[in-house]
Amino acid sequence: MTLFQEFTKGFYKENPIFVLVLGMCPTLAVTTSIKNAIGMGLAATFVLVCSNILISLLKDFIPDKVRIPCFIVVIATFTTIIDLYMAALLPELHKNLGIFIPLIVVNCIILGRAEAFASKNNLIKSFFDGLGMGIGFSLALVVIGTIREILGTGRIFDFPILPLGYCEKPILMVILAPGAFITLGLILATINIIKRRV
Repeated sequence: MTLFQEFTKGFYKENPIFVLVLGMCPTLAVTTSIKNAIGMGLAATFVLVCSNILISLLKDFIPDKVRIPCFIVVIATFTTIIDLYMAALLPELHKNLGIFIPLIVVNCIILGRAEAFASKNNLIKSFFDGLGMGIGFSLALVVIGTIREILGTGRIFDFPILPLGYCEKPILMVILAPGAFITLGLILATINIIKRRV
């Protein structure tokens, strides 16, 4: 597989949310707005890329019996860095994302890539794998966040894009927990229909 294929597989072929259906907790919880989706996506991408790089560099030194705890320590280190960074420089976003930033430590996408890919491949491949998966995760969050924000508030980035009558009485269920499940379910159904027809 070429580096380009490694990089792009996270966009569509192995998209963490729309194909592998991993990382559902932050996906359903933080996609109430595009800002939150972008913030979570960038945070997860940072942790994914950095942990993939470090695990790839250390793979020959980590004993097989303790590889999972070692991977978690590496992931927790980068998660702490991004958590503190966001708390200091982006306090409003940090408050909106809340507990879901520290929970990146146990995100199965990141641990899965560390175990399945970074621990078996070189630095360059691991970097592109982490970056591609992170961007794919981010794009999926933004798609879900955009749909939920438009239907749930009638706005994007607080600017009204639907008629003012809709903005005053939007479909609030879309930005609540049931709306997250329904939105994701409809997107997955649409993707499956398209795949069967292609």
